[in-house]
Amino acid sequence: MLNVSVYNRHRASCAHRERFYKRCDCPKWITWHRVGIEHRISADTYEWNVAAAKALKIEMAYRESLDSTPVPQPQTIEKAVKLYLADREAQHLRDSTISKLTTIFQKQMVPWFAGIDIHLLRDLTLPNLQAWRSMWSDGPLAAKKKQERVVGFFYFCQRNKWIADNPATGLSRIKADIRPAMPFTPDEFTRIVQACEKFGKTEMQRLRLRAFVWLLRWSGLAIRDAVTLERAALTDDDRLILRRAKTGVAVALPLQPQVALCLRRMVENDNPRYFFWSGNGLPKSAVADWQRSLRRLFEIADLKHADGTKKRCHAHMFRHTFSIEMLLKGVPIEDVARLLGHSSIRTTEKYYASWVKARADRLEESVKAAW
Repeated sequence: MLNVSVYNRHRASCAHRERFYKRCDCPKWITWHRVGIEHRISADTYEWNVAAAKALKIEMAYRESLDSTPVPQPQTIEKAVKLYLADREAQHLRDSTISKLTTIFQKQMVPWFAGIDIHLLRDLTLPNLQAWRSMWSDGPLAAKKKQERVVGFFYFCQRNKWIADNPATGLSRIKADIRPAMPFTPDEFTRIVQACEKFGKTEMQRLRLRAFVWLLRWSGLAIRDAVTLERAALTDDDRLILRRAKTGVAVALPLQPQVALCLRRMVENDNPRYFFWSGNGLPKSAVADWQRSLRRLFEIADLKHADGTKKRCHAHMFRHTFSIEMLLKGVPIEDVARLLGHSSIRTTEKYYASWVKARADRLEESVKAAW
């Protein structure tokens, strides 16, 4: 409520000094406070009643302005998700990232809350989010990343003033231990290469798979970067010059001559621009095809732990093998981070710090000194 009042600015000759004395003929002024700021204007009159009428007029105009202010409609969860995804697309995030966000919010969250008859953001509470999270089937690390995205979504809603508080900040922390990066041993890699000879029906299929395995092992490329590797990225002096799809970081990597030669023999392809991709469809579809081929290859290689149990293998282990060998040979972790295309050395340290040769040597000397 706006409280507008009248007061006097007494002349020096006036016998009265009370600000709100109504019967003198001194100039009348009007004052009010709004948002902590004092406003003062002249009433342009010496009569109290006239000034009071002007003060009332100011109050009424303020009330009318409040009445005419449209009441914002409550935002629906579905509409908020659409606006959130549109905002993320405007940031030019990768297609794979947009796909993950679409799955989490448009395909999972919206239908789940609609199923329990919650459609408005303002009706969504922390217990609702906890109930939804209890239905997730993701592993610990995937669930942790998913929860981070959920918190980010509600921060987006809060910044847009659709909700006063972020209910997702009350979700308990998900514990996800990072598994230590484990490489292939030289013997295991040899068995994988030998298994290439038993793969597929044609020599070209085996040649392509063998070249792909060699590239992953000796370049440290992530599988998406390997699948979408362009022929132009291989220079005449056997170097790979490319930009990582995930981080956008430039990578300049010397390649072993035999690996480069193996790549140059890849002459049969549906698209002359790429080594391992036809160029048709989305890159993630091509990546999925190669992942299936590698799973089949690992089955043929039949790698096992020392106790005879089957070893679970995946494409990223080639990247681990490359990175760890570099570190054990004494290559500084800063250089390994650059070769891997990490945007921050912290990422490299998180997975490979225990494999740094200089650190391992210091630990060994400390143990010997304790003897």
